[in-house]
Amino acid sequence: MERKNVWEAYDSSQLKELEALAKDYMEFLDRGKTERECVDVIVNIAEQEGYVELAKAAAKGQSLKAGDKVYSVCMNKAVILYQVGSKPVTEGMNILGAHIDSPRMDVKQNPLYENEGFAYLDTHYYGGVKKYQWVALPLALHGVIVKKDGTTVEVNIGEAEDDPVFFISDILPHLSQEQNEKKAAAVIEGEALDIIVGNKPLILKKEGGEAEKKENAKESVKKGILEILKETYDVEEEDFLSAELEVVPAGKAREAGLDRSMILAYGQDDRVCAYTSLRAFLDIKEPERTVCCILVDKEEIGSVGATGMQSVFFENTVSELMELMGEYSPIHLRRCLANSCMLSSDVSAGFDPSFASCFEKKNAAFLGKGMVLNKFTGARGKSGSNDANAEYIAYLRKIFEEKGIHFQTAELGRVDLGGGGTIAYMTALYCMNVIDSGVAVLNMHAPWEATNKADIYETYRGYKAFVEGPGL
Repeated sequence: MERKNVWEAYDSSQLKELEALAKDYMEFLDRGKTERECVDVIVNIAEQEGYVELAKAAAKGQSLKAGDKVYSVCMNKAVILYQVGSKPVTEGMNILGAHIDSPRMDVKQNPLYENEGFAYLDTHYYGGVKKYQWVALPLALHGVIVKKDGTTVEVNIGEAEDDPVFFISDILPHLSQEQNEKKAAAVIEGEALDIIVGNKPLILKKEGGEAEKKENAKESVKKGILEILKETYDVEEEDFLSAELEVVPAGKAREAGLDRSMILAYGQDDRVCAYTSLRAFLDIKEPERTVCCILVDKEEIGSVGATGMQSVFFENTVSELMELMGEYSPIHLRRCLANSCMLSSDVSAGFDPSFASCFEKKNAAFLGKGMVLNKFTGARGKSGSNDANAEYIAYLRKIFEEKGIHFQTAELGRVDLGGGGTIAYMTALYCMNVIDSGVAVLNMHAPWEATNKADIYETYRGYKAFVEGPGL
C-alpha cells in the first residue's frame, strides 16, 4: 500500500494555508520551550477565542450549555479545554490529547558551584536523551524562581540576540583517544552535563586588608554569578531551592532545506501534535459532540505526577464540566468516558535512509506522506501499549477518506529493536476508543528535531475532521 508524497496533491490555495500554518507553528515553538511557557501561550490564545476558566465558572455557579467554551489549568504545566456540544455529554466526547513536555536538562536544587575558575550549574537530564548530543551547543535557561514571599521570578536567558548563552564543554579531538573508545551511551556521563555559566571572578574592592582580599578571592567566579543574579533578579543562592529552571537549546525554529519543506526546531516531540491539536480544536464551530483538547506534562518520564496523564486532573475536570451542565453523577461520568473517542496525538519515528536497518520499511512512517496512525506502540511483544481495535480504525479511515485527509500507518521501528509509549493506554483504561496519531519526526529527542510542513498540515486537517465526527 504505497502512499504518495502529499505535496503533489496540493493546489495554490492549500499551499498558502500550509505555509501560514507552518509560520504560526514556528512562532508557537519559539514562545513555548517549556511546559509552563506553553500553558501561558495556550491560555492566552484560548481566552482570545472566548474561553473562560472552568473554576471561575464553577465559583459563579454558572450553568454551561451548548457552545460554551471553558479551560482548566493544573499547576501551570497542563491544560485541558472543552467546547460543549449540543448532544448530552453522556454520549461521549471527541478528544485530542498531546503532551507539552520535551527532553531537556533540569537545573538541580543545589546547582551552583565553581571548579578551577569556571562557574557551573549542575543539571539532571529529563526524558530519553542521547547525552553526547547536548555538548558544545548554545543553550538557554528558561523557568521560574519562586522566593519565600511567594514572588515568582521568570527566567529566560539565551533567546534574545544580545543575550548570553550557556554550554557544556567537550574534549578536543586531539585528546579524545580514551573518549573515542567508549560506547555512545557512556561518552558523556549524566553528571558531566553541567552547564558553564561564567569564567570571570568578582572584581575585588581596593579597600580592605590583605586577609579580606584573600577571603574574597575564594570562589570568586561563583560570587560574581551570584552578584549578577542579585542585581538582575533579586534572588539569593538559597532561592535555587524553590526554582524550576530548564536548560534547552538556544535559538529559533527554522525552515530547513533549500525548498523550505521542513522545520528544524527544539521540542517538536510533542509540541507539533500539541499545536495542531489546539488549532484543530479551536477551529471547530458548534459541535454536536462535546470536544476536548488535553495538553499535559510529564509524558517523557511516564506521565507521572499531578500534571501527567496518570493523575486525576482529566477526570476531575470532566466531573466539573458535567456538574455545570447538570449531567453529573458517578455513572454518568463513566458513561461519558466510555463513550468517548480519542486521538492520542503524538509523533512517530520518521523513516531515515541513513539508518534504514532500524526500520521495517513497509510499516514505517515517511516524511511528506501525511498524518501517521500507530495502531499500537509499546516494545517488542507490544509491551506497555494501547492496541486500537479494527472497528475504530475503520471508523477513522472512513472519516479521513471522506475529508480527503492524507494518512499513513506505521510502527515504531523493527519489532525487537526498541519501542516507546504515549498517553494512549492511560485513557484507554476508561474503555474509550483510542489510537495514536501524529507527525513523523527525524532526530526525535535530539536538541533539534525535523518535521515536514505537509505532514503538519495534514495532521491539523485530520484532527479537525476527527473532532467534527459523529463518534463511534
